[in-house]
Amino acid sequence: MKEKVKETAKEPFKSGFVAIIGRPNVGKSTLMNQVIGQKIAIMSDKPQTTRNKIHGVYTTESMQIVFLDTPGIHKPKSRLGDYMIKTAEGTLGEVDAILFLADVADGLGGGDKFIIERLKQVSTPVILVLNKIDKVHPDDLLPAISAYNELYPFAQIVPVSALLGSNVNTLLEQIGRYLPEGPMYYPADQVTDHPEQFVCAELIREKILHLTREEIPHSIAVTIEDMYVEENGVVNISAVVFVERDSQKGIIIGKNGSLLKEVGKQAREDIEKLLGSRTFLEIWVKVKKDWRNREHLLRDLGFSGE
Repeated sequence: MKEKVKETAKEPFKSGFVAIIGRPNVGKSTLMNQVIGQKIAIMSDKPQTTRNKIHGVYTTESMQIVFLDTPGIHKPKSRLGDYMIKTAEGTLGEVDAILFLADVADGLGGGDKFIIERLKQVSTPVILVLNKIDKVHPDDLLPAISAYNELYPFAQIVPVSALLGSNVNTLLEQIGRYLPEGPMYYPADQVTDHPEQFVCAELIREKILHLTREEIPHSIAVTIEDMYVEENGVVNISAVVFVERDSQKGIIIGKNGSLLKEVGKQAREDIEKLLGSRTFLEIWVKVKKDWRNREHLLRDLGFSGE
């Protein structure tokens, strides 16, 4: 008589939602792109780049994490800024865990303390992620950890380099500890819940941020007006860049259209990687005066305080 082979119990599947918060320009989008393995959130050295909650989906055999990359929490200077802050802060009570990203190279500042005061109002577990460890000496980490620990009882503290991917797997393991048992919300091969048009518009905006001067970044919005696949498989995209002043329109177009051509070239390369198809990209620039402070224009461009 054969002995029965003991079956090992399979670990229950876990899933949940995790917010990535922090002051502007600490590497939130870089971290999410590193985790997901491709670009779904735009990156820039200019602060306040992210304007919407970007949902990234990370799936393994044992868990699925839906990341919400929120706008950097800062003191707003326009109605658009108000929207960005509401978006970031409104996320905190809706998730299973919060990643509070801080720039360890820059040190603990007033912006970090401002966010920590907000965190004291929620009961969600908070993991402190000390980013940019590639820019500091290892001996500087312990004093930084102590300084943050004095201000808030973090569930975990994980030092990482989002840019290089250092210690990111450890961070993912720690996040898994705080996820409840749950279903797979998205198919295993899906990396974002945003439509392709949204990501394409963001990639165009990223290139403008990289190629223009300080006065431009916060005064632009990008929308995709048309997107379809031709019979030969080429994806045809028509995009519009909105600015606030005629002078900004001239800057984005550049001398003899040179800057806009370069924006289109760089954006098309990223869009083709995203879509896996050859792409024809046409970009127009239009002026909408003071759109960041006009409610109906914000709604028209996809921003809402709801």
